[in-house]
Amino acid sequence: MEIDDKTVDKIASLSKLSFSGEQKEAIKNDMNKMLDFIGKLEEVDTEGIAPLIHMTDDVNVLRADDTVSDITQKEALKNAPKKDSTYFKIPKVLTR
Repeated sequence: MEIDDKTVDKIASLSKLSFSGEQKEAIKNDMNKMLDFIGKLEEVDTEGIAPLIHMTDDVNVLRADDTVSDITQKEALKNAPKKDSTYFKIPKVLTR
């Protein structure tokens, strides 16, 4: 398969992008290089090789969440531009 100007224009339209003449040529060349690389991968003999689903055998390696209070509420409010007793005051964000 060969990427042509029509394909680049279609992809640009779908992605809401626009390209100048030089940019379009560069993108077309890059996309053709990608397709050539995929073509090289298709030449590799993979007969008898199981598909790789995960890179490692590890499953859900998680860490425990430890809560740490580094700053008090009073310290947090100390540098607030606007505050009301124990709360930050922010501009209203709801509009009609």
